[in-house]
Amino acid sequence: MAQFETSMWQWKEGERRVSDALPDERMAMDRVVEAVLAELRRRLGGPFTIDELVDLYDQGTAWCTEIAYKVAPGAPWAWDARTTADAAFGRYVRLASDYAGGRRLDPRPAD
Repeated sequence: MAQFETSMWQWKEGERRVSDALPDERMAMDRVVEAVLAELRRRLGGPFTIDELVDLYDQGTAWCTEIAYKVAPGAPWAWDARTTADAAFGRYVRLASDYAGGRRLDPRPAD
C-alpha cells in the first residue's frame, strides 16, 4: 500500500506542476502528457490495476523523457519526467479497475 501512496503523491505533484505552469509552457507540457497517456494505453492495453500501473512506473520513466524530446523538442521544461510523466500517470490511474476516487478498492470479497 505504501508504494501506491507514494506513487499517488508523486503523480498528484506532477499534475499540480503542470496546472501551475505558465500558459506557454503548459501547452508543451500538455502535448507531452497526452503522448505519454497514449503510450500508457498501448503498454497496458485493456483493463489494468493500480498495481500494474505502479509496477510500470517503478520500472522507470526514461521512455517518457524520450517521448517528451520528440513531442516538444524546443521545450526543455516539458522534458522533466517528475512533471509530465507523473502527471500522465496521475491521470491514467483514474482508469484503473480498482481505483475509486483517490483510493484503491479492496480486492477481497465482502463477507
